[in-house]
Amino acid sequence: MRRTTLGLGVGLVVAAGALAWIATMPRTLASADLADMPQGDAQRGALVFWAGGCASCHGAVDPATGIIAAAGKLTLSGGLHMKTPFGTFVAPNISSDAQDGIGGWSQTDFANAMLTGTSPQGGHYYPAFPYTSYARMSLGDVSDLFAFMQTVEPVSGRPANHELDFPFNIRRGIGLWKRLNLSPEPVMSLEQLGRPAAEEDLALLVRGRYLVEGPGHCGACHTPRDALGSLDLSRWLDGAPAPAGDGKIPGLSPGHGLDSWSVSDIAYYLESGFTPDYDSVGGEMAAVQANIAKLPARDREAIATYLKALPVPGGE
Repeated sequence: MRRTTLGLGVGLVVAAGALAWIATMPRTLASADLADMPQGDAQRGALVFWAGGCASCHGAVDPATGIIAAAGKLTLSGGLHMKTPFGTFVAPNISSDAQDGIGGWSQTDFANAMLTGTSPQGGHYYPAFPYTSYARMSLGDVSDLFAFMQTVEPVSGRPANHELDFPFNIRRGIGLWKRLNLSPEPVMSLEQLGRPAAEEDLALLVRGRYLVEGPGHCGACHTPRDALGSLDLSRWLDGAPAPAGDGKIPGLSPGHGLDSWSVSDIAYYLESGFTPDYDSVGGEMAAVQANIAKLPARDREAIATYLKALPVPGGE
């Protein structure tokens, strides 16, 4: 009887281990998806790059200050330290250097990193890299961005490794986190946003939703998170504690500072950095605004249209 019980216990442990191993496995794009991936265009990819704010995290860091140097906006050597409750994440080199950057990656490698958070070696990336937002991007935009990244100056050197607390330093566990948080579906349905009847207005709203929820990854900073670092989508863009350091990032949903702003006010702010009260953008948002200012005016209008269409958090 004891041997039977022991054998059953061992079997259950082995089965549980096997299930955990399967559940935490990285999942990459299917070959059928990649077959539809077009050849990228670097000129279009430049706009995707600025929409995604890639330089704001991966730009060259000034050793004296520890912040990204303005002159290093396209020197994508990484090194920015981001302190969070889980430990310190360090932005990697994403220049076109073949050894220390992503110059040796294939288009498939890049697509899997952006859309599934999986490295070319088959490991999980930590979600400090906002692939939960990038998962909503189109294959065309990912392909264009890849084409642009190949034109960026190669820079040698690898930043330091992440410094994470246990158990967050076990990458395999990210597989379970992805099952809960990684989806290409929009956060807000068109019905929640008050689907407009006019085709042109609908197209503008859809474009704004794509930019905010996808490449712009606005929710990564403006939405509160739970103890596991998952975004609380029921409080989408409702404001949140700063992910790195002290302070609070303001809400963009109704009930916050944008209530009195019009679509044109928001679009002008994103273009110029000036508020309707003639104040100017500051803090980390300054880099975001500078990036969005490089987009076409129609995209800034689309972002503003989406923000003004957001429902009241909690349906109140």
